[in-house]
Amino acid sequence: MPNKKKPSFYIVDDDPIILKMMAALLKDAGYTVNASTDSSRVINDIARKKPDCVIGDLMMPEVDGLALCKQVLEHKELKNTKYIVVSAKAYEFDLKRAFGFGAHGYILKPINPETFIDKINRILDDHIDMTFWGVRGTLPVSGEQFLKYGGSTSCMTLEFPRQQFFIFDCGSGIKNLGDWVLSQQRKGINAKIFISHPHWDHINAIPFFAPLYVQGNEFEILGANQGDITMREIVSAQMEGVYFPITLAQFASRVYFHDLEEENFSVSDIDVQTKLLSHPGKCLGYRVNYNGRSICYITDNEMYVETSDYFDPHYEKRLAEFVEDADVLITDTTYMDEEYITKEGWGHSCVSKVVNLADTAKVKQLFLFHHDPDQNDDAIDEKLATAQAMLKARKSKTKCIAPREGESFKV
Repeated sequence: MPNKKKPSFYIVDDDPIILKMMAALLKDAGYTVNASTDSSRVINDIARKKPDCVIGDLMMPEVDGLALCKQVLEHKELKNTKYIVVSAKAYEFDLKRAFGFGAHGYILKPINPETFIDKINRILDDHIDMTFWGVRGTLPVSGEQFLKYGGSTSCMTLEFPRQQFFIFDCGSGIKNLGDWVLSQQRKGINAKIFISHPHWDHINAIPFFAPLYVQGNEFEILGANQGDITMREIVSAQMEGVYFPITLAQFASRVYFHDLEEENFSVSDIDVQTKLLSHPGKCLGYRVNYNGRSICYITDNEMYVETSDYFDPHYEKRLAEFVEDADVLITDTTYMDEEYITKEGWGHSCVSKVVNLADTAKVKQLFLFHHDPDQNDDAIDEKLATAQAMLKARKSKTKCIAPREGESFKV
């Protein structure tokens, strides 16, 4: 098959040193590059060259970066051209303003030569980075038998090209996420934390998420209240002196709370839907819709087998409708079928029910999640093989994956 044509770039920056550096990095990566330090007359040349992407600074004389962005995106010859801002202005106002003008991405100066091309490609590809920081359920595990899939409990993240950052659940895996974020030396983190429900394995590592103690970061914690108990009360209660030595008041970041019901809403300009799940207490599943792609996070959830007195076909029909045609379904697959026989009513699902849901709903990729702590790596391998065999027997197009702790996927 022929190689896909690499995109072309046009860089506009009044700093010749930075311009030369960006051009060299792009050329070394095999891209075609044109450049100019004069923004006042460059639009006509850009229109002639028809680059796939224009990279522009914000603070430029005569025609600043926002004005140039407007010129590029409104030009009839450049309808397929993307615009990326590369600027030293780290203010949230300027970030929102750039995206308001239609910019497809925003990269901060000084340029990091090691990550610059990856950031550019991520914006152009418009993909979502999905990473698993903990895939276990109930409680963390450790030892040689748990190295392949890791021992941390539920935590998963989605990162979008426009820097929206979604975190799902705060099991012990969020400690791994926090360590990684600090290693990246990120500043001014603005993230949304979605809690499925307040059982311990989904919230008890909140105090160990190091970015919460960094001034300048901002987090909104969203999740289902429990009747008269709000999300703020749920999180703060587990950090009271009887249970933990550090209280909510010691967070240096700005932290907000938002109680959710079964609803549709917009978060950071991204569509999110919630669904009440079959689990003790009030538990929410999430569907994130972004530019024609959907990711469903459904844990914890019990689908009773058809022979059970509690089997609810109406609930399963509504759940299948909720996840229908999703690109990704991450769902509670705690038990093998034979294990579930003695675990009915514990709030978790078995392999055959999960396979039926994924195939019925025609999801593209099924991710097995929330593994029982008694299952070692070999047991999860067996569970994966069983699910894949079931899908094959049904002639399903659904691909099945058992993600590992720390593993990332592009959606």
